Amino acid sequence: MSAALYPWQQASWQQWQQLRERLPHAILFHGPQGIGKTAFAEACAQSLLCEAPAADGHACGKCDACGWFAQYSHPDYRRVRPEILDDGDGAEGDEAEAGDTKKSKSTKAPSKEIKIDQVRALSDFMNISTHRSGMRVITLYPAEALNTAAANSLLKMLEEPPPRTMFLLVTNSIDRLLPTILSRCRKFALAMPGQDEALAWLKAQQVSDAASWLAEQGGAPLAALESSQAGSRETMDDFLRQLAQPGVDAALKAAERLQKTPVTELVAWLQRWLHDVLSVKLSGTIRYYPRYQKELGALAARADTAALLQAIKAVNERRAIADHPLAPKLFIEDMLLDYSTLFS
Repeated sequence: MSAALYPWQQASWQQWQQLRERLPHAILFHGPQGIGKTAFAEACAQSLLCEAPAADGHACGKCDACGWFAQYSHPDYRRVRPEILDDGDGAEGDEAEAGDTKKSKSTKAPSKEIKIDQVRALSDFMNISTHRSGMRVITLYPAEALNTAAANSLLKMLEEPPPRTMFLLVTNSIDRLLPTILSRCRKFALAMPGQDEALAWLKAQQVSDAASWLAEQGGAPLAALESSQAGSRETMDDFLRQLAQPGVDAALKAAERLQKTPVTELVAWLQRWLHDVLSVKLSGTIRYYPRYQKELGALAARADTAALLQAIKAVNERRAIADHPLAPKLFIEDMLLDYSTLFS
């Protein structure tokens, strides 16, 4: 089968078809996390490689090229992504695509970065003739995972790409990419779906309490679906109850309870909570946690606007180091103690 689009991506697909009339050598798909950007990019890749695309540009899903694509074995297609995203979903495997040696027993945690060896491995791929004289397509995601050396190596390829080679990059954070990479890509924005469309899709996936999950993920339906399946609502509510009643003793106890919860999740929950407190204070609206309207209103009345803005900035800075906290418990304690000072 051809790579499927989500219902909210139909207008973007029409935009893609118009762009195909004069394709650039590199396209950067960008937008909020959790809306299906990678799936859209892979649908675009398959349509470029398909030998008998439909009138609307979708891949036929029946030709040899589509068969190879579905099995991750198309000779003219490569995916480049961090090792942590590898899940054995194809015979070729992303480690093989990136030139890595796959080990049956790895003693190292999978990398969250795209490394320079993965990008350098594309040189050999781009220096051989394409199959049946067709296109050569590379998808790379998330582009913000490129480490500095890998980004510089990719930049050289984007400056002088081989003929009939297409780079499809995907990013959740366009502001984290090198300006030189941005300048060599055609930017393609993918928008958040409307609430009604997102809710209808979530309900079709049999997600109960879909409205709450969608709100908590800022309107991103794929992120809402993932959260609903992760079983983390109880842990999140425990954390939010702590935020609703800030205090030193409670912060220390919460850090003890929550030290095994991924720190990145706690930081993300606090970012959204602070956004809601500020939003209630300034406009009386709530985006992420409408279930906590009463608690958010009480906190907004106690907090100073300037202090809230400073706290949001501080949490954003914590997010940059949350992937690798030296001591999770101390990290959580410090974060919650800082938060409690807003309302003391």
